[in-house]
Amino acid sequence: MAFGFKRSTSGDDRLESIEAIIQRMFNDDRVVFDLAMSILLDGVDWKSVRREIKVTDQRVNEGEREVRRDLVVHASVVGAIDTPAILVYMSIVKDIERIGDYGKNLRDLGRDGVDLSDFPAWHELRSEIDGLIAETAETFADRDEARARQLLVRGDELLDEFDKTVSSIVRGDDDRPNGVGRALAARYLKRIVAHLTNVLSAIVMPLERLDYFDEDPEDRE
Repeated sequence: MAFGFKRSTSGDDRLESIEAIIQRMFNDDRVVFDLAMSILLDGVDWKSVRREIKVTDQRVNEGEREVRRDLVVHASVVGAIDTPAILVYMSIVKDIERIGDYGKNLRDLGRDGVDLSDFPAWHELRSEIDGLIAETAETFADRDEARARQLLVRGDELLDEFDKTVSSIVRGDDDRPNGVGRALAARYLKRIVAHLTNVLSAIVMPLERLDYFDEDPEDRE
């Protein structure tokens, strides 16, 4: 039976604060992602956005710590009654934090000279994943199960596309410039999408299968 991670209607200020922090973290993840992709795709000098990326990612990290602190306090007040919700929050807040980390990995590719500006598909991916971060945040806030399932389908498609991109480069079928950089970028984008699907899975999957979509489709039970 699905846990059914619904938004609390108890009026608990602490849980509402946690929800607000999660939304802030999503917004900051988008900033880090967009800045990193601007280095790879728009020719932005990585040094010019280094500080903004660092400060924004630090805010994401602090958000994770805030949520964990608030959950400890919440658990001490309500006891075992909200244990499933606490476990879900603990899990997804780590996923959200990791999105920022992979944004920094993308930044590092730009710092090391990777230039993807001549690849139209990467510009499209940038727009789609930026939108996916925003839609995941909204879907989670609304606990919209139907929308979550739609996004999970698209997430699976993207994971498959990234695997094909990497395999094509490794096999030598794709010998266009920046092969190593594109393969690494595809892996980082795959991880971002996987973490987003983990968050979405909290809305539609049982607690014990929370990271179900983190596995490649062929590896899922």
